[in-house]
Amino acid sequence: MQSTNGQPVGLVLDDCFKGHDTGSLHPERPRRIDAIREALTAGRLTERCHRLPLREATDEEILAVHDDAYLRRLESKCAAGAPFIDVVDSAISPPSYGLARLAAGSVLGAVDAVMAGEVRTAFCAVRPPGHHCERSRSMGFCLLGNVAIAAQYLRDRHDIDRIAVIDWDVHHGNGTQHLFETCGDVLFISLHGHPSYVYPGTGHADERGIGGGEGATLNVPLYPGAKDDDYHRAFDEQVLPLLEDYQPGFVLVSAGFDAHRDDPLAPLDLESTSYRWMTRAVWEMANRFAGGKLVSVLEGGYDLHALGESVAMHVDELLCCTGSAHDFSGDGA
Repeated sequence: MQSTNGQPVGLVLDDCFKGHDTGSLHPERPRRIDAIREALTAGRLTERCHRLPLREATDEEILAVHDDAYLRRLESKCAAGAPFIDVVDSAISPPSYGLARLAAGSVLGAVDAVMAGEVRTAFCAVRPPGHHCERSRSMGFCLLGNVAIAAQYLRDRHDIDRIAVIDWDVHHGNGTQHLFETCGDVLFISLHGHPSYVYPGTGHADERGIGGGEGATLNVPLYPGAKDDDYHRAFDEQVLPLLEDYQPGFVLVSAGFDAHRDDPLAPLDLESTSYRWMTRAVWEMANRFAGGKLVSVLEGGYDLHALGESVAMHVDELLCCTGSAHDFSGDGA
């Protein structure tokens, strides 16, 4: 497969996403984009990726997942200068509506680039994040379900009938699960802090899907203090065998980096290097069954140093997996 300018990893990264103003005390803040940019630049990773253009998601693309009434309510709330929508955690500002559409659409652009062979895989550093947003309401900082919209787009536009979503954000991806739990052709796998201790209180192991989607949901709740070895065990015993059985035609990753030991919002203890081996493990499954077709999308991660370093590990491992020279150790991120 040929890639644009010989660069097999696409990258969505733009300062415009800093325009989603959540307020100076909100953990999901514009400085997250700066932290990612600085870490990728320090590791000379940005120059090794192919920068992908931005685009807005259309109404049709968004409404394949969300209710029209919710989309219109989001638009009007932002236009009116409301401080939040639905829950106080979901802070908004006047530009937030347009930037949420731009975030979702830019992920779809990355999907198209992978499907066209312009790049083999891509990472999208977009905000606002998306995996908590349900069909008709916002939750947990999320305004539109970026990954869920991409999964439905793969079904509708590209006729992919076996899509795997791997969500390793420390918070359960309740929105994505909610949207596809009755659907057998979207496999949803979430590793997250145990719902007895961590927001949003969903994602128990016995949530396995509903009706025709039964068995296409895997939740791996992890207790406070869970470390790298616990994640390795979960991958070896549950995640990778299920992916092997499912044989996905495309892989989407809800790439939250807030299970890091330094993150302020959850009690798990991953190292930055954990995101390197998880990236390798998931990409190898994508390579085996989907020709390497994988798009990862930023979700959480709120300690700025840990976020930047972990994203750099993730992007560098994608470059390594797809054939780019490997020369980044994480020092100085």
